[in-house]
Amino acid sequence: MVKQIRKLIRFMIRSWYAWQVRRQAKECGPGLKVNGPSRVSSQTSLGSNVNFNGMTISGCGAVRIGDNFHSGTECLMIAQIHNYDHGTTIPYDSSYLPRPITIGANVWLGTRVMVLGGVEIGEGAIIQAGSVVVSSIPAYSIAGGHPARVFKMRNIEHYEELKRKGRFH
Repeated sequence: MVKQIRKLIRFMIRSWYAWQVRRQAKECGPGLKVNGPSRVSSQTSLGSNVNFNGMTISGCGAVRIGDNFHSGTECLMIAQIHNYDHGTTIPYDSSYLPRPITIGANVWLGTRVMVLGGVEIGEGAIIQAGSVVVSSIPAYSIAGGHPARVFKMRNIEHYEELKRKGRFH
């Protein structure tokens, strides 16, 4: 009985998190799963089968996340920068400049990954836990570090075969 109650509570919490993300996002495809506290901006567009395990997306720039995306816990995307070059005060003023973020399909971000504005992460890429992505990452790459750098490529033939068979987690 206690096990069933815990399972029901987990289901209700996850449903609440998903409802909040759907309400905040500009658009959201089917199959959203939100397993941890998450918040997205009103400029966020989510594909199908997106899985958040604790995500914060902030800023005034557009954020597009493709199908079958997975995140670890405590991930952060910031889609804006302070106006430091043309502002009215130093070191920066109170205005922001939008910086879009585009995440391709089947991308996996490890725990505590930070993605800064102006970045595109290509299809099938994997970003190592704790990384800070400050520049674009090509499709099928495995990248990590601060700043994140590509250190390996996925087996593209195997990836494409699994994709063709519809084998998504």
